[in-house]
Amino acid sequence: MLFETLETSGHEQVVFCQNREAGLKAIIAIHNTTLGPALGGVRMRPYANTDDALRDVLRLSRTMTYKNALAGLNVGGGKAVIIGDPRTDKSEVLFRAFGRQVEALGGRYITAEDVGTDVNDMEQIYLETGNVTGVHQVHGGSGDPAPFTAYGALQALMASVKRKFGHEEVGKLTIAVQGLGHIGMELVKLLRERGAKLYVTDLDPVRVQQAVSEYGCEAVKPEAIYDVAADVFAPCAMEGGIDMATLDRIKAKVICGTANNQLASHAVGDELYKRGILWAPDYAVNAGGVMNVSLEIDGYNRERAMRLIRSIYHNLGRVFDLSERDGISPQRAADRLAENRIEAIGKLKLPLGRATPRMSQLRGE
Repeated sequence: MLFETLETSGHEQVVFCQNREAGLKAIIAIHNTTLGPALGGVRMRPYANTDDALRDVLRLSRTMTYKNALAGLNVGGGKAVIIGDPRTDKSEVLFRAFGRQVEALGGRYITAEDVGTDVNDMEQIYLETGNVTGVHQVHGGSGDPAPFTAYGALQALMASVKRKFGHEEVGKLTIAVQGLGHIGMELVKLLRERGAKLYVTDLDPVRVQQAVSEYGCEAVKPEAIYDVAADVFAPCAMEGGIDMATLDRIKAKVICGTANNQLASHAVGDELYKRGILWAPDYAVNAGGVMNVSLEIDGYNRERAMRLIRSIYHNLGRVFDLSERDGISPQRAADRLAENRIEAIGKLKLPLGRATPRMSQLRGE
């Protein structure tokens, strides 16, 4: 059954990791290494069961292939998940045990920070392997990637409103922000610095109060965020928040946020396109973090990182141009651009006469 799943999804390798003494239960998924070693973060969540963890890591690793390809990076797509509660289950021995599992892959997978993990965890992983990014600057790293992800999302938002409204003046916008995690709060800070009026929500009332008191945002109940009459809806929470039901409630003309896998299906993306709502593909919007840490592989330079992250504006422009030219949703346009790059580079690496992997495998069809 698992091999059938991998054949459909196109994954190259899935590794189940366990260390009883360390309390480690983890899964590392390498989706595609055509462009280079698989780069993607390690997420820590208290998954209900192994099947849920496997589904998550397969979906997220596939997204990383597309994100890295569209961003123009010379890395493939991978992801890891650790089954555990980040509030109570973290320890040095846990992350060092995970680091040894990463090291055993011989450089095929490079890990990084993700939901439930931080720079301190990366430091502990670094004690066992050099195949980790997002470490402290003293080790040649760049530290916390959240500010870079948020800065990239700002570039994406400017490109999106320029396409939809003909200007990129953030201060003229009203924006509904769903999710005030580390990246969401960083984005709120950037948007308020530019004068945008923000409506915010989160399941954690402490975060909402912080956004209200520190940045002058207006609080909204979690379920009411879809109904706010804003110019932009910015989903920055967990996956799958936009489906056919919530779509009917969204008043915004632009959707641009940092959450992964925001749409429940391609059909939702097609419907948004039909209704004239401009959706900025999530893996283009939130690529700033991986763009930043990818530079650690060859030697980090902050100026170079910021210049690379600003290319998100241009990348989204290419997506929107293809969408308009071919009459397809931005989601399908972004997928096509990513797949075309992977296929083109893949042909260069194969001997003459051999076929490249089917793109339907990459799409999970």
